[in-house]
Amino acid sequence: MEHRWHIDNPLDCPLVLALNLIGGKWKPIVLHMLSTRTLRFGELKNMIAPVSQKVLTAQLRELEADGMLVRTVYAEVPPRVEYRLSARGASLVPVLNALYAWGQTAAKAP
Repeated sequence: MEHRWHIDNPLDCPLVLALNLIGGKWKPIVLHMLSTRTLRFGELKNMIAPVSQKVLTAQLRELEADGMLVRTVYAEVPPRVEYRLSARGASLVPVLNALYAWGQTAAKAP
C-alpha cells in the first residue's frame, strides 16, 4: 500500500482523520466493549469505573455524532438507553483488535 504524505495539510491525512474519530481518553475502550455486545449506559459506566458520568456522556455523544455507534432510547419507565456499534463502528473492530494485541506486546517490551 502506497502512503501519500500530506505535507501540505497534515490534517487531511487519513491517519489523522481516523485517530481524531476514535481519539479521547475513553473512546477506544468504549468501542472495544461495544464490539462484543449492546450495552446500557449504566453497564458502560460500571465497566469503566474511573470515568465520570459527564465525560462518558460526552464521549458517547461524540461517537454517535461521528456515526460510530447507535443510541436507542426505549419509551419505558424508567427510560432505557442502549448503545451498539454502527456498521461504521463495526468496521473498526479489526483495527481495535490489532491495537489490543499490539498493546499486550508493547506492555511487555522494555
